[in-house]
Amino acid sequence: MSKLLKKPFLAITVFMLALLTACSGKSSETTGESNTPKEGDVINAKIGVISYMTGPGAAYGEAITNGFNLAQKEINEKGEVHIDLVIEDSAGKQEQALSAAQKLMSDDSIVALLGPTLSTEMNVVGPEADLNGIPIMGTSTTAEGIPQIGEYVFRNSIPEALAIPAAVKKAVDKYDVKKVAILYGNDDVFTKSGFDTMKKVAEDMGLEITTIETFQKGQADYNAQLTKIKGQNPDLILASALYNEGAVIMDQARKLGINVPFVGGNGFNSPQVIEIAGDAANGLIVATPWFGEKEDPKVQEFNSKYESEYKKKPDQFAAQAYDALYLYAEALKNAGEADRDKVKDALLEIKDLEGILGKFSFDKDGDVVMDPTVLVIEGGKFEIFE
Repeated sequence: MSKLLKKPFLAITVFMLALLTACSGKSSETTGESNTPKEGDVINAKIGVISYMTGPGAAYGEAITNGFNLAQKEINEKGEVHIDLVIEDSAGKQEQALSAAQKLMSDDSIVALLGPTLSTEMNVVGPEADLNGIPIMGTSTTAEGIPQIGEYVFRNSIPEALAIPAAVKKAVDKYDVKKVAILYGNDDVFTKSGFDTMKKVAEDMGLEITTIETFQKGQADYNAQLTKIKGQNPDLILASALYNEGAVIMDQARKLGINVPFVGGNGFNSPQVIEIAGDAANGLIVATPWFGEKEDPKVQEFNSKYESEYKKKPDQFAAQAYDALYLYAEALKNAGEADRDKVKDALLEIKDLEGILGKFSFDKDGDVVMDPTVLVIEGGKFEIFE
């Protein structure tokens, strides 16, 4: 090859190498940027829901799912996080809840779980979620020991261990209580846990426990237990029950002439008690983070949006569910991506996040940190118990 031809060839070769190097460098830089969400990007996340949608406690699942759906709509409209919900029915049964959870967890695109509704269900679902390394948040699971199941298990519902003592103390102080009777469902983890707390509180306060009576889920006739309680003449009845059994218990108690106040656990705190028991529900005392009549603009705005959407007033379970999805949205924003481990870590770092129930934080176990409000049913509605 002549020298005249070599120089242009060499120049072209050098130019091509430089071009390839530049292209290669640009490609590497672009790949690196694609792995990190840019500021302003929408974080897309899919969250699984296990809810009690059919069966005797379906009002819980309906309220909870309504709360999730309302929050989802608002969060997605804000544009920082886009959440898709995949909802499965547990029917309040352990085996169905576990099956639903396994189905959801097998989908790698699902970053977190909400539910299940009952503590009984969470006792089988929680360990499975923890084993699979997926965050799970109970919005109504208040039995003792739920967050301690594992590092991926959270709840934003006030546990019975905080709510019941607050309610009992207020009732004892108000009515100068000396003697109590206890009635509880002995075939459910949630109601059994509530009983354990009630018994311990009564003993710690030096109250005389006149009798301890039990019942089973779905029971219709409580006259035998209530007749025995009436004969003991207690100043107060502590009842750990879900709303459907609890309302029937209060109705039958009033018909037997038992007019003393009741202190109920978290499951007793539902407008359904008033709908089922009517005037017999008057005198029921519960502790809760939710009071729909509170003169708080956030609460009243939530009430208005919920009633407009679902044609009924929200209850505690709807409110807790609503706030739970906002907690996940906050964790997703702080994590920067829909990653199971990063979302779990981001949840633990949340401090004093303002919700409609109050300010949310989690302790080291993933349990909510929040003060309850004590309510009483009077005149067919919940009021602040002074």
